[in-house]
Amino acid sequence: MALKRLGQILTDLGLIDEEQLQEMLTEQEARGGELLGRVGVSLGFFSDEQLGEALAEQWNTVFVTLYDKQITHSLVDIISKTMAEMYRVVPLKLEDNQLTIATADPQKIQIADELRVFLGYEIHVVVATDAEIDKAIETFYSGEVDTVESIVEELEEDKDLAEASKGLLNDGPIDLTSAEAMADSAPVRKLLNLVLLMAIKENASDIHLEPFESEFKIRMKADGVLQEMVPPPKHLSFAITTRIKVMANLDIAERRMPQDGRIELSVSGHPVDLRVSVLPTLFGESVVMRVLDRGVVSLDLDKLGMDDDILRPFREIIKRPNGIILVTGPTGSGKTTTLYSALSELNEPDDKIITTEDPIEYD
Repeated sequence: MALKRLGQILTDLGLIDEEQLQEMLTEQEARGGELLGRVGVSLGFFSDEQLGEALAEQWNTVFVTLYDKQITHSLVDIISKTMAEMYRVVPLKLEDNQLTIATADPQKIQIADELRVFLGYEIHVVVATDAEIDKAIETFYSGEVDTVESIVEELEEDKDLAEASKGLLNDGPIDLTSAEAMADSAPVRKLLNLVLLMAIKENASDIHLEPFESEFKIRMKADGVLQEMVPPPKHLSFAITTRIKVMANLDIAERRMPQDGRIELSVSGHPVDLRVSVLPTLFGESVVMRVLDRGVVSLDLDKLGMDDDILRPFREIIKRPNGIILVTGPTGSGKTTTLYSALSELNEPDDKIITTEDPIEYD
């Protein structure tokens, strides 16, 4: 069944007439493609609540008010403050592995897909107003310190998790069912989700997870500098690396051979690739994840920040019929982006371009 257009729904509900709809469309174009419903609210044609009801009808769900809702601490634990603010959602109910969330943007269907990947629950979306979403996040997450430190403290106090981890740290055959259950546990998911979201938010180029004799370090590389985070308990090293291997479709039973994989995420509409490299070491498996946020990359030489004195001769050089261009620099400095931008400029219908890459960083 085809999705009914929002303008038609607003007209059918008697909230606007055809003349007002045309005015909204004209104003939408003038504003550079702002959401049609937001345009109508700003023009005073209907209220936020009426827009919410129309959106709910369009996406075959329900409109809810949040002022009378009480959100339990267990729900706040599932969706952290960082995640709630990034996706602008509020958790309402968890029942039979289905998490109900409220959003003001049901048309962003990628939100449900992304949360399904991060949280491991089926996601049911209902609609609320922008103002109520903001108010609910402010109310229910007030005082919530959403940091790696607070999550690590919770993990250190979890005796059951520590006991379950002991049997998995030994060499030899492992119980795959127990390993998958540990990797899929809520505390491990919560810690790893926060680390990944922080890395993407801070434009980190790499995430390093390194086992040592008595600790398990997590470090992020941003602007060419490794920054150490509060280390999680050592006994969770296997569970965390196993969770990463599950996400990257690697063999969780193999702990003695190097493995390479890839995790594809979409965070707030941005496609993000994580290139995963797992290497066995004396004290466990070391993991490095290369973060490639393809959504924020502009493959345009004019947007690389080169001075005109450099850009002009560079353009002349790349148009020569043969030769070699050597681009050097530390991780995250823009080497690959520079070369892709050059290829993008050279890409014409009458030329064939072949690249040799390992790994392929941009599609």
